[in-house]
Amino acid sequence: MLIQFRVGNYRSFKDPVTLSMEATKLVSQRKALDDNTIFPAGDKLRLLTSAAIYGANASGKSNLAKAMRFMKHFIENSVQPQAAKRIEVEPFALNDATLNEPSFFEIIFRQESVIYRYGFEATPERVTAEWLYATLHVKEVCLFEREGDEIQCSTRYFKEGIGLEDKTRSNVLFLSVAAAFNGQRSQQIFQWLDNLMITSGLEDASLCEYTLKYLQDRAVSHNIVAFIKNLDLDIEDVTVDEQEPCRRQAEDGQGADIVFKVSESSISYQVPGRTKRISTTQSETVLAEQYKGISTTHRRYDAQGNPSGLDLFTLERHESEGTRRLFALSGPIIDALRYGKVLIIDEFDARLHPLISYELINYFNSKETNPNHAQLIFMTHDTNLLDKDRLRRDQIWFTEKDKYGATSLYSLAEFKVRNDASYERDYIAGKYGAIPFLGGACRLTEARNGEEVEAQRESAG
Repeated sequence: MLIQFRVGNYRSFKDPVTLSMEATKLVSQRKALDDNTIFPAGDKLRLLTSAAIYGANASGKSNLAKAMRFMKHFIENSVQPQAAKRIEVEPFALNDATLNEPSFFEIIFRQESVIYRYGFEATPERVTAEWLYATLHVKEVCLFEREGDEIQCSTRYFKEGIGLEDKTRSNVLFLSVAAAFNGQRSQQIFQWLDNLMITSGLEDASLCEYTLKYLQDRAVSHNIVAFIKNLDLDIEDVTVDEQEPCRRQAEDGQGADIVFKVSESSISYQVPGRTKRISTTQSETVLAEQYKGISTTHRRYDAQGNPSGLDLFTLERHESEGTRRLFALSGPIIDALRYGKVLIIDEFDARLHPLISYELINYFNSKETNPNHAQLIFMTHDTNLLDKDRLRRDQIWFTEKDKYGATSLYSLAEFKVRNDASYERDYIAGKYGAIPFLGGACRLTEARNGEEVEAQRESAG
């Protein structure tokens, strides 16, 4: 369960910002909304099932997801022998004072009844600080702290780290080293990271691969079909060719499992003995290959409107982009709901009808469909979701850049809002900030109109 994430001096975040999934003390007008979107996570701790993040284009919404993705990736991979010596942090570039300062990351979460607070600071060259705390028996205790290359471990609470201090390189996280040596607490943290899924709604290739794995598991594949049918897409069934697209012929003619990995600039796929990387502009080709082996079944009717049979369509040729997008999302969503995972989706509403987006969020904001307390964090422009009957104020967040290019992150819960206020109307009106500044466009239109008037005057003269 995610409680809080903080990041600072990374990409567009200059000063540290905090995304909190902890419910505030505010009470909604609809009691059912509070009952379905808040769940207990220990003594006095109440967490939210979802959070929506709004903001203008280039305001920093995606950077929040990228910060979480970087933190997860660095923790899981910093000890790998092939790991690059240079740490891929990107400090805030628009201020001389921050360029050579470390980037800051911290996450608070609950795993196996323990609340952990873990964080680190890093430059491209080295880890400058690292810390791990845990709330045990109501009290938060320090498991280890690191300043530069000096690491202090608790002999009572983090014995697994004793003796590993000298084995930790300056560009490697101490937590990752402890996990590599099968430390119990560090392994618990890695287990939680396995349940943190971060993706973009524009990464259909990786999402589709995730869903395909689900469809091949006969014990749970029916969940995908039920999920899609429930959204009224006129699809009776979904089937996958046993050979396509999860197994391809390798270049040497031998069958090989393909594993897709997506980064910001490229998609790579691995077959035994080699890795091939393609640019994201080629990713649609990869995606089309994945879709080829997926078929959808639709009911056919006679002239009198009576069912007369079934027709088999291919997802790649016959279904709309919205249907393909929904198919790709279905695997991660069902997996999160089934196992109580944390799912973060950037560009959540891309190619989806607003009512479909709303229904997907309802899966998380319902005790009936989310009994395991999965959490959804999504970045969106869909203002239809800004409704006091759909989201609590502390579930609504905004990103906004100041005149110096730095992103701030804040919640609607920080505003005094009337009970009868329309969140959507007030947001569009600019009462909460985080909207595009369109003055330049207006001036451009005015200038163009002025040129046309002047041209008409010259013609008339």
